[in-house]
Amino acid sequence: MGATAAQYLQQLDAGRRPDLPETTAGTLRLDVRGDGCTEHWYLTVRDQHVHVTRSADDADLVIRADHLVFDRMVRGELHPGAALLRNELTLQGNMHLLMVLRRIFAAPAHARHPRELGRAALARRSASVAREGQS
Repeated sequence: MGATAAQYLQQLDAGRRPDLPETTAGTLRLDVRGDGCTEHWYLTVRDQHVHVTRSADDADLVIRADHLVFDRMVRGELHPGAALLRNELTLQGNMHLLMVLRRIFAAPAHARHPRELGRAALARRSASVAREGQS
């Protein structure tokens, strides 16, 4: 996926997102710097829905970074926590919402859910035990 953060946020579906915790609610403002200006994106998260607008209003969490950093996060190439540790972005407010942003953005290419990995390992182990029992 070669989308930029702006393209991704413009087309973000406001429908229900079961990957978001039901109890999570808050607002995030993304300050995307680039080309000598700053674009503001305002995300409202509530009841497993994300509503996106363009606003510089105060938010529970304000995230500031270069547009290239946001583009990499949108494509799943950069985890927001790693970007924070590398000082590629700055935060002001409720840091808990940073992990919500990770769920809103795309998963890394070829990523699999941990339960899926566990099931696959269990299936391999069961097959191995069955083959040993037949010997």
